[in-house]
Amino acid sequence: MASKRTRSASLRKTAEQAATTAEEVVKPHGFEFGGPLGATILTLFLPPLVYLFAFVCNDVTGCPAPSLRSPIQLFSNTTTQTGWEHGTTVLKQGTGWPGWAGLISIEGMVGTLAWYALSLALWAVLPAYELEGVELDIGGRQKYRMNAFFSSVTIMIACAAGTWVLGPDFQAWTFINRNYIQILTSSIIISFALSVFTYVRSFDVKPHNKEKRELAAGGHTGSIIYDFFIGRELNPKVDIPYFGEVDIKSFMELRPGMLGWVMFDLAFMAKQYKNYGYVTDSMLMVVISQSVYVFDAIYMEPAILTTMDITRDGFGFMLSFGDLVWVPFIYSLQAKYLAVHPVDLGPLYVLLILVVQGTGYYIFRASNSEKNRFRTNPSDPAVAHLEYIETDVGSRLLTSGWWGKARHINYMGDWVMSWSYCLPTLAAGYKLTPMLLYPGTRMVTAEGMKGWAIPITYFYMIYFAVLLVHRERRDEEKCKRKYGKDWDEYCRQVPWRIIPGVY
Repeated sequence: MASKRTRSASLRKTAEQAATTAEEVVKPHGFEFGGPLGATILTLFLPPLVYLFAFVCNDVTGCPAPSLRSPIQLFSNTTTQTGWEHGTTVLKQGTGWPGWAGLISIEGMVGTLAWYALSLALWAVLPAYELEGVELDIGGRQKYRMNAFFSSVTIMIACAAGTWVLGPDFQAWTFINRNYIQILTSSIIISFALSVFTYVRSFDVKPHNKEKRELAAGGHTGSIIYDFFIGRELNPKVDIPYFGEVDIKSFMELRPGMLGWVMFDLAFMAKQYKNYGYVTDSMLMVVISQSVYVFDAIYMEPAILTTMDITRDGFGFMLSFGDLVWVPFIYSLQAKYLAVHPVDLGPLYVLLILVVQGTGYYIFRASNSEKNRFRTNPSDPAVAHLEYIETDVGSRLLTSGWWGKARHINYMGDWVMSWSYCLPTLAAGYKLTPMLLYPGTRMVTAEGMKGWAIPITYFYMIYFAVLLVHRERRDEEKCKRKYGKDWDEYCRQVPWRIIPGVY
């Protein structure tokens, strides 16, 4: 809602301030995410959590692994092993544990790196346009090369051609399904390596630098683990031979991980087709709805330049892991589930889910479009009638239209859309049983497992609600610091945060 930042007072330096350090130019504003302790827990806990979902919901024994539904099986020992050894053996067999050495492979790492190289090559060689970001606190604006949509469409055309010729045996799909765990490990390693690189390199940021490098307001607290997690430098860049200067944060925001989400979905759809000879309506619902969301974000690439991720947060483990690991692997869980357990929804369920998806998308896109149109041209007839508060810093806060209903009404649409990603799995849960008459094959059934996988396939919907509330609180804090009493008046006129009449 707010217009571009005004230049901060730190730019009005006197001669005596010429020696100000880079840390003093952008003053820190305190801890978030529970401070150093919270950053430590999240950094250590999130990677194992992604592995947990990958193994607990598997194509070896079921989703969740049946032994987890009846933990007593883990310790019902009829062998010479100790209870712990027996339980560990049963758990490994039930989750398809490949052993520590099996978590990574050369094929998986090379393929993952090739994906990043392809994304980078398309960013560099395909036609693009250049946009400036918001004004920095240290003065000036960063320039961004935009062609994510063109790059993504190019990849999709190539995949469509490969699938047309080879069907589910197209190499991209078989590689993903064959190396899923190894790609996960490779992505985690890359996210950590990128976080370390940007953290160490952030100490090269000098005051009054010509490159317009700036430290994030909340990223230079002095706590190593917290700064590593939250991101120390606001807009880290790297100069790569033959490719030129790459803005790391904006590149990672939409390309390898976000498009990787769609690639996983499509690979799982190909796996379902290969397993059963058809694609269910539930799989189509998940893949289409999630692809619409992803490609909408990619098409609207310029909109990321005014988001909190770009304008406020540094690039640290939080964004690196979130963009490269969390998004593609956690957000594609529903398609992964349906690849093994095909769910037939029928016309009624399909219609209901489409209504949910359409409602959420309409709220999300209409509210964001209204805001962007007002920011770009307040005289536009479509938004000229809207009421607003003129703030002391020159920004205008909308108090009517979509933004008069709730201060973050777009988050409501975003969350409602997330329901349509989870609902196609219905009362999730399945188990796989070896078929004696056909060695090497297994029968999939929901018998005794119905509902047990709901925490897995509906995790995205629950997590996303928490994420949006937390993000809203962070944004409110930022706006309060920026607008002061004007924000208090805005909150008085627009009392609801996300859901009108509820929250």
